[in-house]
Amino acid sequence: MKKGEIPQDKSTLENFTDEVIYAKGEDGKYDTGLSTGWSVKSEALDSAWEDINGELEEARKDVMNGTKSPIFYFMKKELMDEAILASYVGFMKFRVKRHFKPSVFKRIKNSTLEKYASVFNISIDELKLFKG
Repeated sequence: MKKGEIPQDKSTLENFTDEVIYAKGEDGKYDTGLSTGWSVKSEALDSAWEDINGELEEARKDVMNGTKSPIFYFMKKELMDEAILASYVGFMKFRVKRHFKPSVFKRIKNSTLEKYASVFNISIDELKLFKG
């Protein structure tokens, strides 16, 4: 792509940041240029966020229906998976997955809940009393 062809399409990030793009200058050498957005990339990002929001809504419903604990919801909200969450709280992955069960969640000690709350940047009460 030539430097003059760098896309300047509308995007959701255009008011927050510009993206650095490498393009060929007039001398044929690669140089950097700024792009406010590219419609194809913007559509892909919008689609990804729709998927993420759909997963978050499903997680919320699972908590409300009593099939998952609030830990599961907040993990999804923070865009984590079991392995990432386990590494942050210092537990084995199987233990984190076990904490997704509402019956197990009810028996978790406050010291353990504090680790989760700290990772999610919420209070223990917000975690315990989550109402969706």
